[in-house]
Amino acid sequence: MKITCFLPCRKGSQRIANKNIRPFSNYQYGLLEIKLNQLAKVQEIDEIILSTNDEEIINYASTLDISNLIVDVRDDRLCSNQTSTDELIEYAGKIVQEGHILWTHVTSPFITEEVYTKAIAEYAAGLKAHYDSLMTVSTINGFIWNEGGPVNYDYTNEKWPRTQTISPLYEINSGIFLASTNVYHERKDRIGDRPLFYETSTIESLDIDWEEDWKIAEAIMNQVYNEELKIR
Repeated sequence: MKITCFLPCRKGSQRIANKNIRPFSNYQYGLLEIKLNQLAKVQEIDEIILSTNDEEIINYASTLDISNLIVDVRDDRLCSNQTSTDELIEYAGKIVQEGHILWTHVTSPFITEEVYTKAIAEYAAGLKAHYDSLMTVSTINGFIWNEGGPVNYDYTNEKWPRTQTISPLYEINSGIFLASTNVYHERKDRIGDRPLFYETSTIESLDIDWEEDWKIAEAIMNQVYNEELKIR
């Protein structure tokens, strides 16, 4: 089963300036350095396509000794704030013609090599059980409401049930999307009709989208890094 990782890293960011390669914790090249180190250790990944229009990222990637790393210089028109995810999905399907695509982001620094390895194994097993794709999700067992009232429990039956008894909802956390290139070519999507939910922990699910997320993730990373140093 050929697996190609698609790692989009466009230049610029509306919410966090230069977030892909800005220094983070003890990593000079930040989230990109962390992610490429993780992906390079996943033996099941055949190719890593780093898709970017950022000269700094391209220059950094050229210094790395990662044999299966391919830098895709993406056109600026597909790297703007107006570029939709649907357009990028169509693009990924064009540059990867066969096998399976593992779509991931540098902004999920706690989706580690172990998580990727386990998710790929779950995906392979899921294909045999008639699932057609996999995505990482965060489980929500709390009291979820909209303007009309509770969404995930019956307020007329029990106003405040124990959260353990509430049917869970799942939030897509964008850590991993795994699907065959057929899904990309036929559905123009990165998930199929029957995706397998791969549940990740609270820390694993952390997606750095805002400056507050950055500070939280960096504090967690600093703690993990310090603990590793103590063990050594």
